[in-house]
Amino acid sequence: MFRFFKRKSAPETAAPEATAEVAPEAITALAALQLDAPAEAAPAVEPAVAARSEPETSQAAVLVAEEQPTSGWFSRLRSGLRKTGSGISGLFGGSKIDEALYEELESALIMADAGMPATTALLADLRRRVKSTRAETPAQVRGLLADALADLLSPLQKPLDIGRQNPTVLMMVGVNGAGKTTTIGKLTQHLLRADEKVLLAAGDTFRAAAREQLVAWGQRNQVQVISQDGGDPAAVAFDAVSAGKAREIDVVIVDTAGRLPTQLHLMEELKKVKRVTAKAMDGAPHEILLVIDANNGQNALAQVRAFDDALGLTGLVITKLDGSAKGGVIAAIARERPVPVYFIGVGESLDDLQTFDAKAFARALVGEA
Repeated sequence: MFRFFKRKSAPETAAPEATAEVAPEAITALAALQLDAPAEAAPAVEPAVAARSEPETSQAAVLVAEEQPTSGWFSRLRSGLRKTGSGISGLFGGSKIDEALYEELESALIMADAGMPATTALLADLRRRVKSTRAETPAQVRGLLADALADLLSPLQKPLDIGRQNPTVLMMVGVNGAGKTTTIGKLTQHLLRADEKVLLAAGDTFRAAAREQLVAWGQRNQVQVISQDGGDPAAVAFDAVSAGKAREIDVVIVDTAGRLPTQLHLMEELKKVKRVTAKAMDGAPHEILLVIDANNGQNALAQVRAFDDALGLTGLVITKLDGSAKGGVIAAIARERPVPVYFIGVGESLDDLQTFDAKAFARALVGEA
C-alpha cells in the first residue's frame, strides 16, 4: 500500500490571495502539458494522526494511502523478490535444525548480497531466537528469520513527509541507468492521486533524451515541466523552486543527470545544485533521494556511502528488485549505512512502486505466505 505523510494546514480565516509571481526571465522554459483523458480522483484521506505544532501554523499529520489491496501488493512483492529469495526460501524443507542449516543460510544471505556484517548479525540474532523459543523445525526457523530480518530493516522504514514546507522540494540523484526519471514519473502519479500539485524540473541538461523522457511523463501526468536546452542544472532547479513558490505548488521534484561517485567534478555539480536550490528557498531541498538499482548489489551500498557523504541523503528508492538476485543489499544498507528506504520497485507498472514495509519485505524474502 502506497503511503506517505501529508501535512495540511488547519482552517484559517480568509486572507488575501498571494499575488507573488516569478519574473518572466526567471523561468527559462515552462510548458503546461495537457492530456485528453480526465484526471483521476484523489483517494480518501485516512484519519489524522497526532498533530505537530508549528510557529503561527496549526498543522496535522495526515496519513494518505492509495486505495490498493495490501494482499495484492504482497503477492507482487513476493513475485518480485523471487530471484533474491529463491536461495533462502528453499532451505526450510528439512526435518531438523543443525549447523548445516545455519551454514546454508549464511551462504544464501551472502549470495543475496546481504554482506558479511549483516549476515553475521542476522544469524547471531536467529540463533538467540531459536534458543529462546525452543524452535524444533526448519519451518519455525523461517518465521524467526523473517522476524530477525524485519527488526534489522525496521529503522529504514519511514514515510515521506510532504507539506511541512510549501513547496516541498525533492532532489533526485543517482548513477546512470538507476531509473531516476521513471521513478519521478511514478512518484508524481502517486502524489497527484493524493491531490498534491506537482512541478517537475528537468535538471539533466546534458542528455536530451532525459529531458524528453521527463516531458513525456509530464504529459502523462498533466503537470508542468521546467527545462533548459544545455543550460545550467542549478539554474533549472532555482527556476523550478521559484515557480513552485509563486504558483503555490505542493511538491517540486528536481531531476539530475546520472553520474558515478568517482566523477568528482560531477559530484561537485550536485553540491552546487543543492546550494543554489537553498538560495531559492530556505531549507531546500527538503529531501535528497538516491535512486539505486538493486542489481548493483554491494556496489549499491558503495553508492549510498558516496552520495550520503557528499550530499547528506534523506532517503533511498531501490528499483528493479524484480530482476535482481541481490535484493539482500537492503540488509547491508541497514547494518552499515541506515538511510531510510522510502520506496521500492518490483516491476514496470505504477503500482509496482510502493513504500517500503520492513515486515512485508522480510516475509516475502524468506517465502512466508
